[in-house]
Amino acid sequence: MLGRFERGGTGEAVVEYGDSNLRVVRPGRFVRCAVTGAEIPLDELRYWSVARQEPYATPEAALQRLREIGRP
Repeated sequence: MLGRFERGGTGEAVVEYGDSNLRVVRPGRFVRCAVTGAEIPLDELRYWSVARQEPYATPEAALQRLREIGRP
């Protein structure tokens, strides 16, 4: 769960993605899905890649990215 400071701000957040958590570098309301471009509210962010430092709106978007880079 994100703290009050991390949820504050408007517009797009800047986030560092870790193995089981994330760190908000610049507060904002959302991040953009790396595949679809959809806005993902920070409180709803569940899928991301640590290696590529990318957020995904859905599991399907994450799978699509894996297919694009040549991983099953």
